[in-house]
Amino acid sequence: MICSNRTLLINKKSLKKVFLPTTRKEIKELGWDRPDIILVTGDSYIDSPFVGVALIGRLLEAEGFRVGIIAQPDLESDKDIGRLGQPRLFWGVTGGCIDSMVANYTALRKRRKSDDYTPGGINDRRPDRAAIVYSNLIRRYFKKSAPIVLGGLEASLRRVAHYDFWSNRIRKSILFDAKADYLLYGMADRSTIALAHALEKREDPHSIRGLCYISKEPEENYLRLPSFQEVSSDRVAFVGMFKTFYDNNDPVSGKGLCQQQDARYLIHNPPAEYLSQEELDWLYTLPFTRDQHPHYEKQGKVKALETIRFSLAGHRGCYGECNFCAITVHDGKTVRWRSPDSILSEARELTRHPAFKGNIYDVGGPTANMYGFECERKLKHGACKNKRCLFPKICERLPIDHGPQIDLLKHLRRLKGVKRVFVASGLRYDMIVHDKKNGSRYVHELVEHHVSGQLKIAPEHVEGRILKLMGKPAGDYLESFRAMFEQATRAAGKEQFLTYYFIAAHPGCTDEDMLILKKYIGSHLKINPEQVQIFTPLPSTWSAVMYYTEMDPFTGKKLAVQKHPDGKQRQKDILQKKPHRSRPRR
Repeated sequence: MICSNRTLLINKKSLKKVFLPTTRKEIKELGWDRPDIILVTGDSYIDSPFVGVALIGRLLEAEGFRVGIIAQPDLESDKDIGRLGQPRLFWGVTGGCIDSMVANYTALRKRRKSDDYTPGGINDRRPDRAAIVYSNLIRRYFKKSAPIVLGGLEASLRRVAHYDFWSNRIRKSILFDAKADYLLYGMADRSTIALAHALEKREDPHSIRGLCYISKEPEENYLRLPSFQEVSSDRVAFVGMFKTFYDNNDPVSGKGLCQQQDARYLIHNPPAEYLSQEELDWLYTLPFTRDQHPHYEKQGKVKALETIRFSLAGHRGCYGECNFCAITVHDGKTVRWRSPDSILSEARELTRHPAFKGNIYDVGGPTANMYGFECERKLKHGACKNKRCLFPKICERLPIDHGPQIDLLKHLRRLKGVKRVFVASGLRYDMIVHDKKNGSRYVHELVEHHVSGQLKIAPEHVEGRILKLMGKPAGDYLESFRAMFEQATRAAGKEQFLTYYFIAAHPGCTDEDMLILKKYIGSHLKINPEQVQIFTPLPSTWSAVMYYTEMDPFTGKKLAVQKHPDGKQRQKDILQKKPHRSRPRR
């Protein structure tokens, strides 16, 4: 357990709603000689439960540790990285809420000009491969450094040998490249606390679940992955490695892993256990200010705060397991949700914020409509290794029921001071159609109360072969849901629309497949799609495996993979009726 009921009461009384310190002045005002732990992040310091470094910082604070945060440090001097001194226990390093390479580059490898997590919005503060750069920065100015611990999405997705789209090669675990001491993967709440207490007590931390480290010797009781050298030269070996890695991400059934990388070994402990509902509820009682720290606010506002400040996270995890999505290996396949009382209590807290104007901008999670139900078999035995919850069809063991979220939304919109409650996380419409008891009622509730003109859904494609490669079910779910939405809109007497998200240039997708999609959109949806995203091969996803190997990893058959930027852009342009201008190849 993260905490006992007794600790809960103590923490609620003792913690005040003030920022964690980021300056030497704040450290002195607190009467500290130095922090126990310093967290370094590629984002600005936004004190929100939606920001991983803030959540981990608050959790450590509640456990009695002195925590400081350094955001987007200057890379040419020690003026930022050195301003709080050397931490007593460890440095925690993260690239931020987004993998730094995704934050810095488009799917066509063009440099992004804006950054929603940087003050002022200009993308000039987050380095490429931020976790590696920050680790090197610490080592440069602290020769005998406290242990460096990697965490966050960037570390989590790059914890074993992986395909890196931006360098177009297999890279070692980021733990080796960063020369860090430990890596905590996944949501890391429980494992961070365990590590902090182990270091505090000078105990050996190497058995902590959810932790990776480097060893001179293999761990004999762990599953042995093909070595980095093997997967770098043999694409079939890479597929086999990824399958073993992917199949051991569940806390109930996941085994420890071991992978040789040159002369040493990556030791990948089994996943940390998920938080209980009581523990998850407790996290959201921590005293987040929901603002950007004044030290960074004076440098400019952060756009991300516009949406996350007055949003509510209802759950973690996702049933979807889409092949192009990284949620599975970071957030998990099992959905864990907060109690309604916890969410309502947080909503009341939002209404007391001086900037609150009456609107809650989102109630959701990785996908909005996965609140309040889970497969009993999965909870007892772990996620199935030979089948998925929603693909190729919805599993009969998954008790889909939108009733709990309907009730939650009703209670939220009745709170004093709340004018509107929106659902903006995106929906799995196949689940809504499948829910014969409450699916239609859920759509009517959304249309009547929780949609502001447009509702986001993500078909991604309609061609059955491409949907199968994406890990999304084929069939007539889209048409059925569209009919439900239009009927509910007419009944409500409102003029509202569906916004569709599509992906171009996914592995296996050809120009002909995009023409099929274009024809369908024109004849059935009757729109010119605006939300078309060119596929990006995210580390530790099945679709990245397809992109690199140019084969279907589930059948071994060869795939047509569009890798040239002009070809990728052409697929996007097919949907958006933009004339394609080929650039001369060099």
